[in-house]
Amino acid sequence: MRTSNEDSFAADPERRLFLVADGMGGHAAGEVASSIAAATVKEVMGITPPPGGEIEDMLLLAARESNDRIYEAQRKRADLSGMGSTLTIMSFADTSYYIAHVGDSRAYLLRGGVLEQLTRDHSLVWHLFESGVLRKDELSSHPQKNLITRSIGPHPQVEIDLECGQAREGDTYLLCSDGLTDVLSDEVIRQMLSQPDMSPQQLGDSLVSAANRMGGPDNITVVVVRLMSGE
Repeated sequence: MRTSNEDSFAADPERRLFLVADGMGGHAAGEVASSIAAATVKEVMGITPPPGGEIEDMLLLAARESNDRIYEAQRKRADLSGMGSTLTIMSFADTSYYIAHVGDSRAYLLRGGVLEQLTRDHSLVWHLFESGVLRKDELSSHPQKNLITRSIGPHPQVEIDLECGQAREGDTYLLCSDGLTDVLSDEVIRQMLSQPDMSPQQLGDSLVSAANRMGGPDNITVVVVRLMSGE
């Protein structure tokens, strides 16, 4: 339904780099913030990621540099004041996946027919969910669902979540902005991702189409990654 797109993404299998960023701020500020975040991550991660734990340092560096650049940009221009972005970055090294995450965009893993959310939302409603006040299926209808507790850019320092785990042949990973998860339940997402005959591109297209059929009130961005045989 929106006339502008404040989401940005990257999907670079060769560099094993995947990200989603959902910008926020007045006028075009959200689009600027997410664009800065995506461009910065691609610049910092512009070489083939090193093996082992070093990739975690690169992901942290990329996220922190994104925060620095967005923060400086909004300090220098009054029309960009207060802008920020979510940022969910995924990369792979050896037989592991690595995620750096800030905000309420999400990373999921579909393995063996089971969908697992790999990231925590940094939002008021997620805090209420973890406290047992809300059920997960109540988050998207809560009047304060858009209140983010952590994002890239508004402050000079930011806390970044790091996640890692074993990657397996046949895994399907999904990175997405809340334009998808606010209108599609985890169960619907699981069913749609569990289509072995569809390519990652087709899966992504089908998820966006399904979210639009539910009204598409927000920008919808998805990145789908499938680990094929021998990769």
